[in-house]
Amino acid sequence: MNIPNILTMSRFVMIPVFLVLYFNDHPVIALFVVLLAGLTDLLDGYIARRSGQITTTGIMLDPLADKLMMLSIVAALVIGGEIPWAAAAVMAFREVGMIASSAFFHFRGMRTVPANVFGKVTTFIYYLAILLLFLDLRGGVPTLWCAIALSFVTTGVYLMKFRRLNRAS
Repeated sequence: MNIPNILTMSRFVMIPVFLVLYFNDHPVIALFVVLLAGLTDLLDGYIARRSGQITTTGIMLDPLADKLMMLSIVAALVIGGEIPWAAAAVMAFREVGMIASSAFFHFRGMRTVPANVFGKVTTFIYYLAILLLFLDLRGGVPTLWCAIALSFVTTGVYLMKFRRLNRAS
């Protein structure tokens, strides 16, 4: 187990920590856990690429950790009445679809597409929306809808790259 994979695994541990804090009326501390998770996401990818420690385990677990953290945040925000059910449903549909299709294609021996600039921008906008929502600042829900729309554009880009990558191999 290398450092990038340990950082990825730490995000799985942060999910229940976040949920306990959020549902026990500690939203600011819960927000710090979310931001720490985002930081570990940046670091694990950077370290893995920089040191040549990219592994199949990391390629599979990194996006799973991200998606499960995002689903946990969405669940907490919708239960807390911070975001509309429609936004949560659309986000959950996409995230669950991405997890299921990624696992399906992986176990069929198909190659996965690495993160690209669209995914990174989408993640940044999601984190911006989360920050606005947790700090009860204006624009949180519209920023969230912007991130949701961009996430579907990103999914389209990934699908095109996935087809090209697996058609060539």
